[in-house]
This record gives sequence, structure tokens and C-alpha cells, in this order.
Amino acid sequence: EETDDEKTTVEILKDAKALHEDLRNYGSIQDKDKPLIVSGILLALREIEFQNFSLDHLNGDDVKTDGQKIYEAIESNLKRAQVQPEVKKDKLLSQFLVIKDTKAINEINSSLGKTPLKHYAQFIYEHIYKNIKNIQSSEDYLGRFYGEFMSYSGGDGQTLGIVLTPRHIVELFCELVDLKPSDKVFDPCCGTAGFLIAAMHHMLEKTDKEAEKRNIRKQQLHGIELQPYMFTIATTNMILRGDGKSNLEQEDFLKQNSAQLQLKGCNIGMMNPPYSQGSKTNPNLYEIAFTEHLLDSLTADGKAIVIVPQSSMTGKTKEEQAIKANILKKHSLDGVITLNKNTFYGVGTNPCIAVFTAGVPHDKDKLVKFINFEQDGFEVQKHIGLVETVSAKDKKEHLLDVWQGRIPAESKFCVETTIEADDEWLHSFYYFNDEIPTEADFEQVIADYLTFEVNMITHGRGYLFGLEKDDE
Repeated sequence: EETDDEKTTVEILKDAKALHEDLRNYGSIQDKDKPLIVSGILLALREIEFQNFSLDHLNGDDVKTDGQKIYEAIESNLKRAQVQPEVKKDKLLSQFLVIKDTKAINEINSSLGKTPLKHYAQFIYEHIYKNIKNIQSSEDYLGRFYGEFMSYSGGDGQTLGIVLTPRHIVELFCELVDLKPSDKVFDPCCGTAGFLIAAMHHMLEKTDKEAEKRNIRKQQLHGIELQPYMFTIATTNMILRGDGKSNLEQEDFLKQNSAQLQLKGCNIGMMNPPYSQGSKTNPNLYEIAFTEHLLDSLTADGKAIVIVPQSSMTGKTKEEQAIKANILKKHSLDGVITLNKNTFYGVGTNPCIAVFTAGVPHDKDKLVKFINFEQDGFEVQKHIGLVETVSAKDKKEHLLDVWQGRIPAESKFCVETTIEADDEWLHSFYYFNDEIPTEADFEQVIADYLTFEVNMITHGRGYLFGLEKDDE
């Protein structure tokens, strides 16, 4: 039956957990292959509409296996989605070979009474496919599943050096740059395509014209992903969402000529670059270097919005300082928003969002907004992760009002100031706390100090306070 309700995060996580266990129990599938199997089955299920595939055909035949049938349906669907060029289609298909070649999932399992593949396909059809198909949702289901699968394998997606951007941040990106139906969006490190899906959703909601909607899906979403199998998940994701055409390329963004990329005509860049890859010997891998390359790849007056570690805004190395200075010669900084420390829960990165205008050199008199949004209404709950509390919506509205200049704000929330390249581009650098401390504050500091002193003395460190050994 058709369903109009979006699945809640908890339901999605429950589905992901159940599917994860089945993939492990009935197929001993490797972690990195789990999202591929889910992606492949989702593509195959699209062929049901064209009477070219049916779950009933999955009968565990050992001459033409269930995996073979699913693989052929995937191939048909990629053709139908007009995935061009041929090389790209072959790259994608080679990733899905695991469905055909994994023996354990193609043989009838006695406790299931069918092949594990059929079992997965039925589960995915009921729990995911119908949901994606019937709801034009901005939720990145495949990304969610991917993140969930990886968290079970130990290390929240970190095993592959990939950290997915949480949904509320993805939504915030679209609102901060105020996406319009005419925008062209580019994500050069697109992962599972979460930003592109959300951007598409926002743009589609803002128009009733069918021609515009078709254009958004076909022409206005561009992405690059380096890792072949993340690229496969992203492409599947885009095919499931649109009319199938996806302008994704499997390339190394840093090796692409920015002048060539500019010809795509993208005026909005969104990015969550790889973290902590840069070094003195590899300065082009710093997050700020990715940011510069993205800015160089957008049309003049375009907007780039990135989520990066706060340290990349401070210019912690000479190389990063130089890149910051270089950015200001060609582009402008609009603002930086310091985020909740738990945004990437379990990963230990303190992130911020930075927004730039491309192709307009930074005017030294320009006022830049620095916002402290650490209190965003999200908190960590045991066994679930980051959860939205009742205050989150109002806090986001307040942030957007201040960002768009609709209302003034106290300096402890937002400081507007001119900047230098060697400043630390963060609220904490520009904010001067001029509140007079209360009596309670003094008492607290004295109490903290006394606790510290007693602690040190009992641990034999009385010399710190001028005490001799005998006095302790």
C-alpha cells in the first residue's frame, strides 16, 4: 500500500539493524559489500514497474541463480536510466558483481526456505523501496543505512575514512545559501550524495513548473566522488530519486582543472571534505585547500558552503595560512558558524560551517558574521547518538534570522567584524566577553581552585604552592 508518512529516524535505524543482522547471519557479507547489495537490489526492484523483474522469479535455481537475475535487472535499469558513458555503466556494474558471485547468498537457506538474496529483496521491497518511491523525501536512506552498517562494523564509517554529514546539517546548508529552483549545485566530495538529494528536494519544493522540475533533476545537480563504491551508492541514490540521470563522476576532485569545472556553470558548492588528510608534505589535502579548489570551480558570485574542523579556520600551519590569504585575494568570506561539538558524534571533530562568495575578492571593509551555534538543541542520547530536542527548531530559526540579517543578535551569539587573513576565523577569536562576573562565578572559581590545590597536595605536588615536603 502507498504510504504518505516519512519513516522516522528510529524506524530507519531499526530497519537498518534488522537488515544488517540478516546480511551477516545469512551471507557472511563483508561490511563494505553490504551497502552495495542494498543499492543493487533497490535498482533491480525498479524493473518491477516494467514487468522485467519479479520477486517471484527468485526461486534459487542453480543454473540461472537469483543473483544472476538481480544482476541482469540492475543492468537493464542502468540502461533505462541512461547512465552514460558506457565506461561509467561498466564501472557501476562491476561493483554489483558481488551479488552474482557470492555463493552463500545464491543458495537456498534451509532455515529461510529460500535464498538469502530473495529474503533481502523482499525485506528491502517492503521496508525501503516503497518508502523511497512514494515519498519525495530529502532523507538520504542509503546514506543512513550505510552509516548504520558501518557503525556496527566498529568505527562509525571511519573504517573507510568517511564521515556522513548528519541530516539536520545537510538541511541547514540548503537554508543558509537559500537555494532557488534556478541554482546549479556541485558537491566535489559527494559520498552517498546526501547534499545533492537534499538540494534537489529543496529546489523541487520551490517550483510547480514541470519543465523546471525536470531540469533540476537532469541538469542542476553535479557531484564528484573518488571512491568507486561510494560513487556506486551515490549514483544509485540519484537514480532512485530522479528520472535516473545523474551527473556524477568518479574522479579525484583535486586533479580536476577548476577552469574546466567552472564550465559546468555551478553557482552553489556544498562540501564535507575528507578530514585530517593534509600535512606539510601534502598541503593540497588540507580541508582549506579543498575549499579553495571548490571556490575556484564555481561561477563568479556563486556561494560555497563547507563543513570543516574548526582548526582549518585558524590557519594552524604556515601552509594553511598561505591558502587563507590566497582565498581572500580571489574570493570573499561571508561568515563562519561554530557548531555543536557532538555534531559528528563518536568521531571527535569540532566542526564549523564556513560560507564564501566565489570570484569576488574580499573587501577589507566587508563585515563578516561569526556565530556561536554550539547550543543548537541537539544532544547525545545513549545507544542512539545525536537527537533533536524540542528547542532545536526555534534555535535554527533564530540562527537563520540572524544570518539573513532579519534581527540583531547579542555578541555572545554573533559578532560582525572585518577580518585579516591571519585571524582565526571563528567566533571565539573575535568575541570579547564583557559581562561582569557574578558573585556566584567568583565562588565557583575559588571552589574549583581549592579542589585543584587539595588534589595536587594529596598527590605529592605541594611544591606547586610553595610547600616544602614536610608541610604536605
